[in-house]
Amino acid sequence: MTRGKHMTVRHSMRKYVLLVGDGMADYALEELGGKTPLEVAETPHMDSIAACRIGLARTIPESMDPGSDVATLSLMGYDPRAYYTGRGPLEAASMGIALRANQVAFRMNLVTLDFRSDQEIIMKSHSSGNISSDESASILKDFNGGLDVPGVEIHRGVAYRHLLLWESCPEDVLTIPPHDVVEQNMAPYLNEMSENPVPQLIRRSWDILRDHPINLNRREQGLHEANSIWPWGQGRAPQLPRFRERCGIDGAVISAVDLVKGIGVYIGFAPIHVQGATGYLDTNYRGKAEAALKGLRDRDFIFLHVEAPDEAGHNADIGEKIEAIEKFDEQVVGPVLEGLKDFEDYRIMVASDHLTPIPRRTHTDDPTPFAWGSKGELESHPEGFPFSEAAARESGLFFGVGHELIDSFLFED
Repeated sequence: MTRGKHMTVRHSMRKYVLLVGDGMADYALEELGGKTPLEVAETPHMDSIAACRIGLARTIPESMDPGSDVATLSLMGYDPRAYYTGRGPLEAASMGIALRANQVAFRMNLVTLDFRSDQEIIMKSHSSGNISSDESASILKDFNGGLDVPGVEIHRGVAYRHLLLWESCPEDVLTIPPHDVVEQNMAPYLNEMSENPVPQLIRRSWDILRDHPINLNRREQGLHEANSIWPWGQGRAPQLPRFRERCGIDGAVISAVDLVKGIGVYIGFAPIHVQGATGYLDTNYRGKAEAALKGLRDRDFIFLHVEAPDEAGHNADIGEKIEAIEKFDEQVVGPVLEGLKDFEDYRIMVASDHLTPIPRRTHTDDPTPFAWGSKGELESHPEGFPFSEAAARESGLFFGVGHELIDSFLFED
């Protein structure tokens, strides 16, 4: 993947920022008069970047699951078909956990199941109603000792997102991303009597979690309970070349999502922690922008990721998605654009890593919009151009191989 010829044309004083609004892109909605949330939202700062250039990139290769892990690899310039081994090991790297050769890493959600009958078990929430980190910490502290399965380790993450390591577990077992099946009946999967050990492990968690004090309290308040674990996205440690080897520059990553930080760790990016970064609508947007500008003093490339639009898409909440997009534009894109003026040279890109359409409540593999501009282009004050799915399609600029987009951004004259 190394492109030495590009490294020779790089401007040594140039700074690069890639701002990702996870799942911002969507489909046209009847509720919005045939417009998408991006078209309805007020996004003057992204529009100013789109006036420089806007297009579409296929970040999800054909036949691959449209996860943020695959999409993020593409945006960072790595072919997912060559380097993707699963979501779990990326999250392990973010948590500072080195996988042993015989360990398979799973992402483990705390989820809410509605037990209507043995044959009808509905996935009510992939996030236990956005359970807090403090609540999940209390649950997992008691849960770890109760599970008692040889070779299984559980490591606490953030909110509903955690990690499960399993020695000698087959990595090709069937698992299901819980955000893909909200409001669907999971009994056929959970009642499997095959050799798949994952549904059996899930079922073992129910008795332990049912009457935990946190769940009793949430039950009294009418909130979704964390009444089941849900392992998925398993894999072994990937072998990723360092970003410096590929592009000749050092980078840092800012995200509340472990898988994004984990990719950064594997490619040699410094993870930057931001107090109050939650992955939800209430995340510390301005704190992330300030951290990005500070990080550029020592690094040439910052990858900044905001999860909030994606969560709104999974929850099918149109108003929340529009609000998340507007906050991203006002409190992240705007301040970063203003702060970049202090640097001698820069380029800035905004992108949706994939679509998370409200009607689907999950990710899709549709090409996703991006826009980028240079300091000179932005200082010429181009007339605003909408950062939207339709504008990206109409531009004619298209990257059918998504991981090639980064070369255009970094090295195009």
